[in-house]
Parts: sequence; structure tokens; C-alpha cells
Amino acid sequence: MTPDKYTLQERFVDVGNEHQLYVQDWGNPKAKNIFVFLHGGPGGSVKDNHRLLFNPDKQRVIFFDQRGCGHSTPFGSIEHNTTGYLVEDVEKILVTLDIKSCILVGGSWGSCLALAYALKYPKRVKAMAIRGIFTGSEAELQFIEKGQFQNFFPDTWSRYLQDTPPSHRSDPSAYHIARILGDNPEEAKISAYAFCNMENSLMSLDDRTTPEDYDTFDLLPTRIEVYYFANRCFMSERYILSNAHKLNMPVWIVQGRYDFVCPPQTAYELNQAIKTSTLIWTVAGHGSDRSNYDVTRAIIAQW
Repeated sequence: MTPDKYTLQERFVDVGNEHQLYVQDWGNPKAKNIFVFLHGGPGGSVKDNHRLLFNPDKQRVIFFDQRGCGHSTPFGSIEHNTTGYLVEDVEKILVTLDIKSCILVGGSWGSCLALAYALKYPKRVKAMAIRGIFTGSEAELQFIEKGQFQNFFPDTWSRYLQDTPPSHRSDPSAYHIARILGDNPEEAKISAYAFCNMENSLMSLDDRTTPEDYDTFDLLPTRIEVYYFANRCFMSERYILSNAHKLNMPVWIVQGRYDFVCPPQTAYELNQAIKTSTLIWTVAGHGSDRSNYDVTRAIIAQW
């Protein structure tokens, strides 16, 4: 994320274990509400277009790159990098910036981290606006890993299998994840490229995904993602869904009906568990389809 005329400050926050998190404080310093934006992944980063959700004249937003991501250092590190650490990182940033409470905004993995933080520090969270819901359950992970989307994206699954030796096609993701986390750099890059292309092909309804050039492809963000997947997001099975009933702040849930990365069933279950939540369905996929963006931005505008 590059600074612009609304950037109040850029800084690095030391969260321990040699991790320094890039933080950008942005918007109106006198805003009534302060937002914390949680990017997706795991392994993603904050980007300039994430600002489009917010009004800098009326809102203040804290953007930051999670451990190993974006401008944070050391880039690509999976050492001391777990969901528990990320939850405490959000808390450390709020303490460092002397922020007493905030509104959490996040999509995909960002929704998972928002929910995990709110369960640990509920008094800090005034409200949430989350999209493309992911909670790290086994069913959600297997939806991607086992290709349960293949009835709708048979070509995507076929290409993924073609990138997998015949002897491993019964469980291609296990094969690729082991290589991505292995010690052979070239094997890791080949498998990360295959896994990333498979996942990216599912993102949008417009079906216009263009694979990244292999020569310039950086495997480290994908390595962080599959590291979390291999460790089941460092949470007990259905931790968030089993504890979501404890949340009592307003939670706005935006979910694409045609999300083939994060199954809509999860958003429905989450909405059933949180009595103070509102679920809005969109005619959209997982990515930044226009209706997902428009609805999320309208929700945020109320604060």
C-alpha cells in the first residue's frame, strides 16, 4: 500500500520474534469511529484499492500487513506465524496507537481473523463488516483441497490434476502442499503456481482470470496460505462457529451466493449463531465482484 494525501502516518510496529508489521494510519484523525482493515490470504497484503471501501473525509482506517506479508518483515516468514499471534498483533497495534475500540472490516481470511479477534477481545470491537466468510473449519478447507467445487469448475480441477503426477491425483492438494512447504525451491514454486492458479480461477463470476507469469511468480504468499491450511488455521475444529454465539456486537455479513472459494453455508451458519448479525446475500462470487463491493461499502458508510 502506497501513501496518499490522506495518509496520517506510516510506521512499523514491533510485535516480537523479529516481526515488524507495516501499519498505515489513514483518513480523518478526528473521525468518530476507527476502522481496522484485515486483509485476506493468509499471505495477502493491504492494497491501494482497499481504500475504496472507505470515506477518508469522515472515517479513519488502520491498514496493516500481517506477519510475513506485504511490507512487513521478514517477508514470507512462517516462523512464529499463527492465528493466535495475528490476534495478538491486532491488539498490539491498537495499544500502540492508543485506540480503545474499533470496527473490524475484512473479507475471506480477513473475516476469520476478525472473528477470532472479536472472540478474544470482544470489548474492543464495536461492530464488524465481514465478507466472503471463512472460519477455518475442516469442511471449508476440504472444499478447496478436495476440489468439491469441480461440478461447477470442471476445467479448473482438470488443469489442477494435470499439474499433479498420476500417482497423487487421488489427493492432489496433499502432494502440492507438501512440496510447497518442502526444501526444494523449484518443486515448491511449481506446486505453489499450480495451487495459486487453481484457487484464483474460482474467485470471480466473470471467469476472466489470467494466470500470472511463472518467471515473476512469488511463491511466498502461497506458502504462507498453505502453511495455515496444513495446520488447520491453528484453531480447533469449528472453533469460531462453536463460539460465535458469544458475540453480541453488530455483525454485518456479506456473502456471494456463488462463492466457490468460501462456501455460502458457512455464512448462513455464522448468521444463525450470532443473534446480532445481519446476513446480506449478493449475486456474486468470492472476489471483488461489484455487488460485494457496493454492499460492503454501503454498510461501512453508516458509521
